[in-house]
Amino acid sequence: MNRTRREMVFLGLTAALLPTAVLADRERDSDRARHAVERGEALALADILTRVRSDLGGEIVGVEFERKRERWVYEFKVIDPGGRLWEVYVDAATADIVRREGH
Repeated sequence: MNRTRREMVFLGLTAALLPTAVLADRERDSDRARHAVERGEALALADILTRVRSDLGGEIVGVEFERKRERWVYEFKVIDPGGRLWEVYVDAATADIVRREGH
């Protein structure tokens, strides 16, 4: 197999597996969140949304759950009314908004 054909096969396999990798990462986020909630280290997403939805500043288009600076945070991707994308970080234990980053 020549180099170009190998590259095409590699790119095809990568494209085919990418959705699986994204799904696996989302599953890990939900597993991490569930375990953190069970241990009392975080509030459930539904509770967080009840507390902060009106303060997020727009429509939620994505959510991640991750460890940042020794605490669990929900990272919300939000589109504001002007169409700008924001990442809003919310402390998972307290529901406090800890940071906003515009893109």
